[in-house]
Amino acid sequence: MTDIVNQTDTQQNAGVDIVADHIGTDDIMEVARLARLAVDEETAQSYADDLDKILAMMETIADVDTEGLTPLSNVHEAAQTLRADVANPDIDREQNQSIAPSVEQGLYLVPQVIE
Repeated sequence: MTDIVNQTDTQQNAGVDIVADHIGTDDIMEVARLARLAVDEETAQSYADDLDKILAMMETIADVDTEGLTPLSNVHEAAQTLRADVANPDIDREQNQSIAPSVEQGLYLVPQVIE
């Protein structure tokens, strides 16, 4: 089965070296037996193929040069800068409202969703 070896990264002190071998049907069947799950050979082969693809993707990701990049502690740190909220004179309000299902006094009417 795949060995995952933790080792200290000299740069970031948090690296993981992934040594990916082929995950076979036998490995899946053994894990299923230990977990007391009923898994047939066809399903085990499907799981093995999927896990091999995931491990190959992890190898690709592990090969990416991240030298000089600061890890994010939160995905919201990488928020996209928003444009200014200003009126756009190029938008034809009358044309847009002419194709709307329901309009009243220049406003779009929508069905009530909260009682």
